[in-house]
Amino acid sequence: MLKIGEFSKLSRISIRMLRHYDEIGLLMPEMIDDFTGYRYYSEAQLPIVNRITALKDMGFSLAMIAEILESYTDQEALKKYLIIKQREVCEKQEEVGRMLRLLETTINRLGKDEAVMKYNVTLKELPKRTVASVRQVIPSYKAEGMLWGILMEECGPLNVQADDPCYTLAIFHDAEHKESNVDVEIQKSVKGTYPNTEHVIFKTVEPILMASATYKGSYDQINEVNEAVANWVRDNDYAFDGVSFCIYHVSPYETQNPDELVTEVCYPVRKK
Repeated sequence: MLKIGEFSKLSRISIRMLRHYDEIGLLMPEMIDDFTGYRYYSEAQLPIVNRITALKDMGFSLAMIAEILESYTDQEALKKYLIIKQREVCEKQEEVGRMLRLLETTINRLGKDEAVMKYNVTLKELPKRTVASVRQVIPSYKAEGMLWGILMEECGPLNVQADDPCYTLAIFHDAEHKESNVDVEIQKSVKGTYPNTEHVIFKTVEPILMASATYKGSYDQINEVNEAVANWVRDNDYAFDGVSFCIYHVSPYETQNPDELVTEVCYPVRKK
């Protein structure tokens, strides 16, 4: 039998950690002296410690290691655990790679692009939603308010309930910027089911992967924000994958002060 200090040296595991393993039931001493309270381990437990160390080095938690040890000699069961962990590590590797690319491209753009930190671009997914939608060709982008008027007027009698969170957004369907007769769709996320009205369509919208930048203030900043998003998409090896839209976090409906507006400019993207 080995005293805990001796076992610690042979296993290269600290006494503190061996005691922790004992407390959680992962590796208990072969014997505890009733009189002195000393813990004693056997040489036969060294392979078990090696298994624990190997699994820790692979990233498994102690709780998961305890579960794996119960079927360690079953190669098929062990293989399943290892494959799952391999996938998790690959996902983390991709995430770390993405963060490194963001850091690199941001560092490279500092001093070259004044908007790089003013408008922070992020990659995110707009979740699947049920929306109330109105789409029309309107005289100009500034006439978008007429679509919201239609939406509120026709949804009112239906007692439509807003979703939580409630996304209100405008989609610009034209393939180019136009000075007049623009194809615009507005959407408000709702919960429940409702019949379509004369101009309002209720539909389900699938998730959208997007690069977006949120800014506060008047809509006069839109060109700078578009530039920041375009640079991010280029620098991070993405491609545009659909028409742009704006999410109105604080809209003219909530405030008449343009300095208080909060808008998120969004572009659907895909990895090249």
